[in-house]
Amino acid sequence: MVVTPINERREMNSKEFSLKIENIVKEKRCSYMDAVILYCEELEIDPGTVSNLISKSLKEKIKLEATNKRMLKYPKCGQLPV
Repeated sequence: MVVTPINERREMNSKEFSLKIENIVKEKRCSYMDAVILYCEELEIDPGTVSNLISKSLKEKIKLEATNKRMLKYPKCGQLPV
């Protein structure tokens, strides 16, 4: 596991948090939810405390993944099969 420098544990805004999550998704080829959990573990923080850092676009991506994996019962909008 990569150790995060102390200066990176400072307060961050939702844009910085979203960029970190996007980078983890690209590098590790994991889901957005897994990336959030991995990043929280890396910073040694509770995943429940980062809800205010998750941007609207990141929430939509997590929601879409959950819907596609049938983790959510009812999707709000339909998606055509690809």
